[in-house]
Amino acid sequence: MASLFLVHDADPDFADRAVATARAQYALHGFTAMTEHRVGRWRVLTAPYICGGPELVLAEGADFVAVAGTITVDGRMGLPALQALLREASLPHLAWDRIGGQFVALVVREGRAFVFTDWFGAFELYHDAERRIFSTSLLAAAKCLPRVSFDAQGVYEFAFNVMPVGEDTVFAQLKTLGPDRIVELTDTGTIDHAIDKPLPRDFLDAPVADRIERQKGLLRDILSPHTRSFGDAINCPLSGGIDSRLVLAALRAEGVQPHVYVYGPVEGSDVVLAKGIGERLGFDVEWITKGRPRPTPDEFAAQVERNFHEFDGLPTYGNIFDEGGYAGARDRRHAGGRLAVSGGAGEIYRDFFYLADRRFTPADIARTFFGRFVASDATELFDGEGFIAAVGAKIARAIGLPSADAKATRAEIETVYPRVRARALFGREISLEARHGAYLMPFLDHRVVADAMTLPMALKRAGKFEAALLTAIEPALARQPSDYGHHFAQAPSRAHRFKEWSTRIRPVWLRQQSYAIQRRLRPMGDEHGGLLEPEFMGRVIDLEFPAMRRFFRVEAIGDSGLWRRVACLEYLAKKLRVRDGGGGTQPFV
Repeated sequence: MASLFLVHDADPDFADRAVATARAQYALHGFTAMTEHRVGRWRVLTAPYICGGPELVLAEGADFVAVAGTITVDGRMGLPALQALLREASLPHLAWDRIGGQFVALVVREGRAFVFTDWFGAFELYHDAERRIFSTSLLAAAKCLPRVSFDAQGVYEFAFNVMPVGEDTVFAQLKTLGPDRIVELTDTGTIDHAIDKPLPRDFLDAPVADRIERQKGLLRDILSPHTRSFGDAINCPLSGGIDSRLVLAALRAEGVQPHVYVYGPVEGSDVVLAKGIGERLGFDVEWITKGRPRPTPDEFAAQVERNFHEFDGLPTYGNIFDEGGYAGARDRRHAGGRLAVSGGAGEIYRDFFYLADRRFTPADIARTFFGRFVASDATELFDGEGFIAAVGAKIARAIGLPSADAKATRAEIETVYPRVRARALFGREISLEARHGAYLMPFLDHRVVADAMTLPMALKRAGKFEAALLTAIEPALARQPSDYGHHFAQAPSRAHRFKEWSTRIRPVWLRQQSYAIQRRLRPMGDEHGGLLEPEFMGRVIDLEFPAMRRFFRVEAIGDSGLWRRVACLEYLAKKLRVRDGGGGTQPFV
């Protein structure tokens, strides 16, 4: 199952409207078949992968299990995994060492029903404050509510940092289910069961060779259920970086020959390097362009409408304004029910935050990494210090500290990446991608992450350990040229090490100012583009930004990526008929 929707029927009229609304919205997402189930006083809708894939629904008498996303249990996928989950589950307690993937699961066993997410809560399950509805679709959840209004913190986090972090969304009325609880569904409502999911809080001293063998074993354990299920029917990216190369090497070590592809301009470094690697090592690399024929302004509105629904309103980076290339590339990744593999979250092996080896507070992390804003882009509603404090508080909760000002060890700081940053950024990607077919992001599997969290910083810097791991798995692939200025079977270049060092030595206050300084030097943007010219954008939004003007001084924004995300929010406001952050109207008609 690639989608899940639940509604409590204490109010039958509300439940009837919610089910009808969810059916209509899931059809707009691309689902062609939805099945309704009854679990006590809860009505449940499920749908299979849009492009096909393993079975994700199983009923055995009154017992029932349904999964949205991609799951493995005891090294199995499909029906064997569902049977293992259903028969062995001792909910609300689970043996997480047996469970992998990113998913949402509903398990009904011996008269009790539970819903829960994957280990990091990456796969998103939205719910309202009263817990009347649970939905893997943001738009379906919003449509079911009598009103929705924007939450200022969530809006600013999406605009400035690509996605809200923690359980927040851009709407005041909707949250996501966190990884720290399992929800029991009862006839009268819900019961939360708190669960503890610890990660190592200390670096460990161990020989590098032993660490490499342990990581190789973990990656084999994560990949083998997928390679046994899909064989060569796997799509894998390749670029000039290391993460996609590592996941490709790990797949090839399992004896499969995945279909390899590369994105980017035909003369770009990713394409040139990937194609060259394939030629030298004897495998094909398909170049896939996300470019599409430029639509006319009249055609653009229909394309944006399709993008909006296919990407559930708010994709990462807010790009619903392209020609359809992103959706086309996604469809190719899953055509024929193939498995799509991603090297996302490979930063678990590297120094993501570029901080010195000493204690820092969650507030420090918020300033150095989540402080990418210029206050003049926002209205007086924005409080920069309050924004940082709120992000810091969420970081503190995620890593188990009492406050944003509590000191964390350097090892504890490393856990912020998988628990907070990767969960927000890659979680949204996974939640959208895995509607279409099975999706594997092995570097966000909690077993791989837990071991990586014990790596001392000296092994993470300049990608030293990740390069050694790649070399141990496939030396020939490691020796191929890269975007780093050196291949991965040799020591990192002096330029690479200097670049990281020069970032690491900057104090927190200066790191927070980096974005503002860059903005003063030149206009900014990102690689996610979009047809942002007025003749196109004026066809899909009011360029006066009537909804977002409460939050932003749009004319002051000198960053095209930020402008695009604000425009995405404006389009969302238009479609949901949300007037401003202080109120709202009935959502979709």
